[in-house]
Amino acid sequence: MMTLLSTVFAQQHNVLNLAPGGNFTTLQSVSIPSIISTLITLVLIVAAIIFFFMLIVGGIRWMLSGGDKAGAESARSQVTGALIGLVIVFAAWAIASLLGTLFGVNIFNLSFGNFLAGGTQ
Repeated sequence: MMTLLSTVFAQQHNVLNLAPGGNFTTLQSVSIPSIISTLITLVLIVAAIIFFFMLIVGGIRWMLSGGDKAGAESARSQVTGALIGLVIVFAAWAIASLLGTLFGVNIFNLSFGNFLAGGTQ
């Protein structure tokens, strides 16, 4: 039993072969870093869209509150929260872009510039 398991684990490779053929030949270039960078970009875009939608809804609620102080205050806090959320999302994007420019670590493509494995350039 132990030799069977050791044989199975010894035959596994670290390379992920996703070549199904047909119309899916572009899956050969899929890798873990590309999936992570796509997820990071997707999260930033979805967060920006959600906060922008919250900003629009809060503005509409503020306009429709009439003279109701509680409704106006609730809408005002929603607009404030949406603006803070948008600032955080764009600040995260700006910091990631700055890190890419200064250090060569592009988090949106997960490329690490000219760094080699041994730490030498």
